[in-house]
Amino acid sequence: MSTSIPRRTAAALGVSAALVLAACSNPSDGGTTEAAATSGSKTKINVSPDQDRVTTGRVDSIAAEVPEKIRRRGTLEIVDSSGSAAPLTFHATDNKTIIGVEPDIASLVADVLGLKPHINTVSWENIFVGLDSAKYDVGFSNITVTEERKEKYDFAPYREDNLGFEAKKGSGLRITGPKDVAGRTVAVGSGTNQEKLLIEWSKENEKAGRKPVNIKYYQNDSDTYLALQSGRIDLYLGPNPTAAYHAATTGKTEVVGTYSGAGATLQGLIAATTKKDSGLVEPLADALNEIIGNGTYDKVLERWGLSDEALTTSEVNPPGLPKTDE
Repeated sequence: MSTSIPRRTAAALGVSAALVLAACSNPSDGGTTEAAATSGSKTKINVSPDQDRVTTGRVDSIAAEVPEKIRRRGTLEIVDSSGSAAPLTFHATDNKTIIGVEPDIASLVADVLGLKPHINTVSWENIFVGLDSAKYDVGFSNITVTEERKEKYDFAPYREDNLGFEAKKGSGLRITGPKDVAGRTVAVGSGTNQEKLLIEWSKENEKAGRKPVNIKYYQNDSDTYLALQSGRIDLYLGPNPTAAYHAATTGKTEVVGTYSGAGATLQGLIAATTKKDSGLVEPLADALNEIIGNGTYDKVLERWGLSDEALTTSEVNPPGLPKTDE
């Protein structure tokens, strides 16, 4: 069964970056990007369609926990966001094959459950629409555990959740708390926990007599980064792995602050997400604990430069980002 997660407390800004990336895709090397962990070691990331994913074996005792309907079907219907970016979920060099740390971990879990992984990519909001309607079994899409979401969904964590403030390179900005974004124009994804945190910071600024945050929303990453380069926005708040990857591979931006996805006193967690009481969360957590224990989980995080976001165990429905006080 699932056990509790020893978690680091992220007191405020200044959480170590999950990864530092250098170099761009190297066509002569089969399509790779070089990733360097905070320890200074470097890892070449395969961005070609020939992934040669890490695999593991079926565990009969865990597979038997899967609801009968899913066992009969033989596939694990996985949903992921089409709006994600490297190294989370993105297209390989053929511009059609879905790759990244999220599909890799999802595929390992499916292996343990004895199911064939079927990955569906949809817009962010349609992840939850599909989970609600049981069109999809589980979301692996950088979904943060929050107390509000726990009212409708069950969670089995598999990574730490750290956010990153990205600015135009040479901006001189340093984000260490709400006061540093007072009066700033900041882009964020709608419906994300990043948005929730930014709104809370804006309210905190107003209560302290400072200017609120001017929050902006864009349809896609290209529009966001165009606005950042043109000076129409000061900052973009998103997942730290994505921000670090983009900053290093383009050389045009930089991460100027990081923050736990669950707030100032709790380390945020990214989790496999299912419809509440679907009967799938326990086998998901047990499958995650199996791959953590057998070492394949560490191999996946290492190949994507995300070893610093590793968990030691997966616990069903751990504490998440608190509800906003009205």
